[in-house]
Amino acid sequence: MKQQRPVCMTNCPTLIVMVGLPARGKTYISKKLTRYLNWIGVPTKEFNVGQYRRDLVKKYKSFEFFLPENEEGLKIRRQCALTALNDVQKYLSEENGHVAVFDATNTTRERRETIYKFGEENGYKTFFVESVCVDPEVIAANIVQVKLGSPDYIDCSNDEATEDFMKRIECYKNSYETLDETLDKDLSYIKIMDVGRSYLVNRVMDHIQSRIVYYLMNIHVTPRSIYLCRHGESELNLKGRIGGDPGLSIRGKEFAKVLARFINEQNIKDLKVWTSQMKRTIQTAEALGVPYEQWKVLNEIDAGVCEEMTYEEIQENYPLEFALRDQDKYRYRYPKGESYEDLVQRLEPVIMELERQENVLVICHQAVMRCLLAYFLDKPAEQLPYLKCPLHTVLKLTPVAYGCKVESIFLNIEAVNTHRDKPENVGVNRSREEALMTVPNHL
Repeated sequence: MKQQRPVCMTNCPTLIVMVGLPARGKTYISKKLTRYLNWIGVPTKEFNVGQYRRDLVKKYKSFEFFLPENEEGLKIRRQCALTALNDVQKYLSEENGHVAVFDATNTTRERRETIYKFGEENGYKTFFVESVCVDPEVIAANIVQVKLGSPDYIDCSNDEATEDFMKRIECYKNSYETLDETLDKDLSYIKIMDVGRSYLVNRVMDHIQSRIVYYLMNIHVTPRSIYLCRHGESELNLKGRIGGDPGLSIRGKEFAKVLARFINEQNIKDLKVWTSQMKRTIQTAEALGVPYEQWKVLNEIDAGVCEEMTYEEIQENYPLEFALRDQDKYRYRYPKGESYEDLVQRLEPVIMELERQENVLVICHQAVMRCLLAYFLDKPAEQLPYLKCPLHTVLKLTPVAYGCKVESIFLNIEAVNTHRDKPENVGVNRSREEALMTVPNHL
């Protein structure tokens, strides 16, 4: 009996295929896209064919490996691509993955047709992302930032590595066939010119592809830093109560003054300041003496019926809810309130705008800061609600080649600890003492 080809349903898996010469930012885009999709709750995995090649060929010798006439090199590269595609198939068809990012040059129409047929045979929607770059300064910067740190060039000087890599690029140029409006009119793709100078988008087929396009049209590579901090210590922080809309404590007001001095000393060009619409963040920003924008979406997580309660009171009045939250803090929703999962969806516009902007200071709240930090540090949903974001501490995030550098700066104003770790016993029949054992001390 003939095996039926899987039908591509409306909600079927998506295969994203990178296209472009080396040093065009494909891996940068792949990693950012994977991080973003995972953060919004779409299970996504990146498959970098270059890494498959490094795993197979332990020692890289020179650009000659990539010469079109190098039959052995061609055979190895083809084998690596097929192995990666097999892993893509396992991830999307057997491991409940939703999106796979196939990161390779894929510079010939023949190679792209092979991958497209692979997608068709497995019931995937295929979306191509091509990065075209003709600006020599951008290419040179990418080589310095990324390729010189590559395992391929671990024993080379910078000059040797640059020379070899430029020759490697030449190996691909003669056979490079860019996505074409006429020849590839039936394919779904986005073509990015000079890291965002202009875009060409063709046949976007569904919601996921729309979100991918929207995201890719918002990211940039301009050097910048994002500063995240919580409001100064509040009156309710002192009492160990969650939520509410209190003002700052005496120490919280002192922190606001010290934060103003710190920001002024940084001499940050064109800094934008964002706050929530809650008193404690607004009072913190007021001390800066600069314009700031209020975002309702930056408001703290809504604790519903538990607003302004202490953890002891929640355990006393809602012991079942308290246990359920400990069992799955990311997905648990307070009665008449929100979950961390809800908060991530609420904060997506903030992430988009942070990607568009350059230097920004975000004065926010503990749960909000955890969500933003999880995006930039690529933390999974299970870890997100337990990320440490102490009061009176500024986190400086500086995007680097394939990730984010983090500096934690405590501004020397004491504050209460509001971090509660997950207790060992999360069962609904646990004792009061077991439920409250990780509650921080408060005044």
